[in-house]
Amino acid sequence: MILSALHKEGVEIIFGFPGGAVLPLYDALYDDPIRHLLVRHEQAAVHAADGYARVTGKPGVVFATSGPGATNLVTGIANAYMDSVPLVLITGQVAKSFIGTDAFQEADITGITIPVTKHNYLIKDAAELPGVLSEAFYIASSGRRGPVLIDVPKDVFDQEAPFEYDVHCEIPGYKPTYEGHAGQVSRAVKAIRSSKKPVIFGGGGLIRSEASGALRELADTARIPVVLSLMGLGAYPGDSELFLGMPGMHGSVTANYALTEADLIIASGVRFDDRVTGKLESFAQNAKIIHIDIDPAEIGKNVAIDIPIVGDVRMVLEEINRKLRPGETAAWLKQISAWQQQFPMPTGSLSANGGLKPQFVIRELSRLSGENTIVSTDVGQHQMWSAQHFIVREPGTFLTSGGLGTMGYGFPAAIGAKLAAPDKRVICISGDGSFQMNIQELATAVHNDLDLTIALINNQYLGMVRQWQDIFFDKRYSYTSMKGSPDFVRVAEAYGAKGLRASTSEEATAAIEQAMQLKGPVLIDFVVDPEENVYPMVAPNHPINDIIIGGEQ
Repeated sequence: MILSALHKEGVEIIFGFPGGAVLPLYDALYDDPIRHLLVRHEQAAVHAADGYARVTGKPGVVFATSGPGATNLVTGIANAYMDSVPLVLITGQVAKSFIGTDAFQEADITGITIPVTKHNYLIKDAAELPGVLSEAFYIASSGRRGPVLIDVPKDVFDQEAPFEYDVHCEIPGYKPTYEGHAGQVSRAVKAIRSSKKPVIFGGGGLIRSEASGALRELADTARIPVVLSLMGLGAYPGDSELFLGMPGMHGSVTANYALTEADLIIASGVRFDDRVTGKLESFAQNAKIIHIDIDPAEIGKNVAIDIPIVGDVRMVLEEINRKLRPGETAAWLKQISAWQQQFPMPTGSLSANGGLKPQFVIRELSRLSGENTIVSTDVGQHQMWSAQHFIVREPGTFLTSGGLGTMGYGFPAAIGAKLAAPDKRVICISGDGSFQMNIQELATAVHNDLDLTIALINNQYLGMVRQWQDIFFDKRYSYTSMKGSPDFVRVAEAYGAKGLRASTSEEATAAIEQAMQLKGPVLIDFVVDPEENVYPMVAPNHPINDIIIGGEQ
């Protein structure tokens, strides 16, 4: 039943790791043509399915066994839930007669994951499975997308029942709103027409709803500058003259100034995260705010909204575009251009200490990789440098853990992305701390002969934590040193991958050029200045226009 449902849903690959409670399922899989990717840790299965889902737009599918197999999925499920990524996870469970007895490898995975799934199910009878599977795929991929878990006791796998399957069945009481209220849309159009200093603030919802084209039309027609959250990068071309960068704690000065001085913010598929808003009382005090989101719970949750529109962001923007005319924003754009010239992102290849600057490495990766590239990142300083310096031009080509901030996400996500888009170049940008969270997936990449580049920004620290200790704790580096880490080049070679190392700008450029020509997994160990910090920076609970530029500023 499960495999038949996956075929009917058009599933092409499963990410998983077997165990005792799912042996009947894996036995059926033995003769099935659907592809299964065997990871080396269940957490990596979720992250790989997550990366696959972000690139394809289709739900990623995960198999895992009961107990520790299921609980190892929890971080990845929470990550997908916070970033609105569609997943369908099928876990094994102990036999029904053993549930609640603390049996071997028993865990209440439905109870554990209630807070981090859109919905979950514990199957009691095989007759439930066709309807549940259809509901699971529909729930995961509709409305605000997210993960759905199905827990199947081992003895249920051995049952038989009639199988009738309806793809994307209707569910009573579950009716996501897609079309925006006509009156609210008209109010939004009127506000945009009368605005002199508008800003579009876009997020991950633009990518999930495939709204990039509608966003481009709005920005280009009305001549409105665009800022994108970390999750929204790629929804608007990163090399456009109207793109101001990412706002917030490590956003560009121009993006933060624009949000602060705007008289209108068109918030599209964003949730006003605390890393973007800074001190809430000071956020966008001069602006009227239009908020478009498919999840009504997000509207007004963090900031007061003047024109709320519940609906699919693509459909709402398309309706706005039908009623819009070119804007009069020349003076506003002139002010923004002045900020961009006054406060450019830091450049250069060497730090004040003479070490290789990680920002230079990111810019070289962007320059040399070409436009047909997908980037995944882990979490930390390298993530922020990637958001600041890698030019992202297309939706679904920048994969990162936004809401949860999960170290260990980037490499498995890159594996999933490569399987989703085998013709694209895939680069994982990671740190020496994050990479060791799922370093074992080198075996997965090598075994499956995946063409991946792992750009390891190696500063021998938990860099972002060290940066906070530097700025806010008087350089008291309490347990953030990563000294004792292995020789990453030799580790890569031990797994059968290729390893390169660079510690100067010339070596960095040469290593990237060499990696672009090699087949299979390639790891480049970039040995960078250990005490380089990410700037610009806004301190926690400060206004986003109160910016630490770097150095003495």
